[in-house]
Amino acid sequence: MASCRGKPMISSLVFLLVALSISLSQGFIRTESKIKSGVFLSPKLEMNPGSVANPYLFDIDFPRGHIGLKAFDAEVVDEAGKPVPLHETYLHHWIVEPYYVRKGSKLPQREMFRNHGFSRQDHESNLDSRSDMILVKNGGLCRSGVLRHYFGLGSETRKTSTYLPDPYAIEIDNPEDTPDGYEFKWLLNIHAIDTRGVEDKKGCIECLCDLYNVTIDEYGRALKPGYKGGLYCCYDKTQCRVKNGFDNGEKTRTLYLKYTVRWVEWDSSVLPGQVYIFDVTDSWKKPEGSIGDNSQEHICHVEYEVKPCKHNGDGCVDVRKKSLTMPFSGYIVYGVAHQHAGGIGAALYREDGEGICTSMPKYGNGDEPGNEAGYIVGMSSCYPEPVKVSYGETLTMEFNYSSTVGHTGVMGLFYILVAQQLPEPVSSMPRLFQRSVSLLAFLVATVVVAVVVLIAAVVYRRQNREDGYQSLST
Repeated sequence: MASCRGKPMISSLVFLLVALSISLSQGFIRTESKIKSGVFLSPKLEMNPGSVANPYLFDIDFPRGHIGLKAFDAEVVDEAGKPVPLHETYLHHWIVEPYYVRKGSKLPQREMFRNHGFSRQDHESNLDSRSDMILVKNGGLCRSGVLRHYFGLGSETRKTSTYLPDPYAIEIDNPEDTPDGYEFKWLLNIHAIDTRGVEDKKGCIECLCDLYNVTIDEYGRALKPGYKGGLYCCYDKTQCRVKNGFDNGEKTRTLYLKYTVRWVEWDSSVLPGQVYIFDVTDSWKKPEGSIGDNSQEHICHVEYEVKPCKHNGDGCVDVRKKSLTMPFSGYIVYGVAHQHAGGIGAALYREDGEGICTSMPKYGNGDEPGNEAGYIVGMSSCYPEPVKVSYGETLTMEFNYSSTVGHTGVMGLFYILVAQQLPEPVSSMPRLFQRSVSLLAFLVATVVVAVVVLIAAVVYRRQNREDGYQSLST
C-alpha cells in the first residue's frame, strides 16, 4: 500500500505559498487615518413654548475645498452646549444642501427662501443657471421641487449612522464643476417645535392644523380640503396651542443645531458616491413598454396620513409600497430610512423580493436625550456588500406604520448611496517596499516549488519501492 507521509509537508508548503500571495493583496486603501472632523453650531434659534422654527440658513460654517464628505451628524443643544431632549424641543427634521452663489450678490433672505421651493412643489420658483444662486442637487429621484438635499434626518438623528463606508465619499466642491463667477456654499434647514407646556404633544409634533389654528400655508394659500396636519400647518413662526396658565414670558431660550462633519481631502484613493432619495409618496408610474424613468416626472408629496384602523390588535399596520424604475447603473453601498413616531420599519428590495436594505426604528424608553420614551431615537443603517443595480431595473420600497391610532404628516423616505465603480484590489504597502517584497516572494516561491518537486520525487520513489514496483526499463 502506498505511503502518504510526504503529503502533509507538501500541503503545508502549498498553503504557505498561497498565504504569501494573498498577503500581497490588501483590498482597497482605507481612509480612516485620513478622516478629519469638525464641530459647528448653526445660527441661534429663539424658541418659546409651542413655537416653531423652520428657517433656511445660508452660507453656514462648513469645511472648505475639494473634499470627500463621509458623515454629517447633528443634535439640538442649548446655550451651554447641553443636549436638549425631544420632549422639550422636537427636531422634526434638518437637511443640508450645497449651492453656488454669484460672487458679490446679496439676495434677500426671504427671496432665497422662496426660491428654494422646499415647502411646496413650485417649478416656476426653481433657480437655474441664470440666477444668483444655483442649487447643487443630489442624484434624484424627486429633486425638481423637493428632496434635493445630501443629508437629512429628524428625531432619530442622535443614534443613526450617516457614515459612508470606505472607500466611498460624496465629492464636494470640485473646482472643475464651479461655474465662472460663482462660489460654493452650504445651506441648512432646521425644523424644530418647542413642546413645553403644550396641550397635545403628539398633535403638535404631527402638526395638526387645529392645534396651530392654521387654515392657510406660509404663502397665504388656502389649505387643500381634508388636509388635517403636516408641514403646511407648522411652518416658521407658527404657534402650537399651550395649556391655559402656562407662563410663556420667562421661558424663552436660545438653541442651536450642533453638527459634526467628517471628511477626507479628495484624492485618487476615494471613490465618488451619489445620493439618491426615494419617497413612498412618489406619484410616478411606469408607462407601458417604457425603459428607464424619463417618460414621466416624479412628483413627491413627502408626507402622508396614516388613518386609524377599525379594529384593535396586531393587524393594525399601515403598509405603503412603491415600485420605481432606477435611472442609473451602479452599486448600492449604504442605505437608511426616515420615519416618524409610529413607524415600525422600512425595507428596500428587488422586484423578485430579494432584500437590499431593512431599516428599523429604535424607540426610547426614558427621559434623557437620545432615549426619550415614545420617540424614534434612531434608525438602523445598512452597509450591504455592494449591490449591483442596472439601469431600468425596478426596486420596491415598503414602509410600515402602526395604525392603532392615526398619524398625520408622517414620512417614508429611503436614502441610498450609489457608487459607479468598485475599488480595485491594491497593496497598502509603499511601492519600493512592494517591489522588494515581490522579488522576495518570487525567490521564496521558486524555492518552495523546487522543494515541492524534490519531495514529490522522493515520495514517488519510496512508494514504488514499498509497492514492489520495478521499472520496465533496465
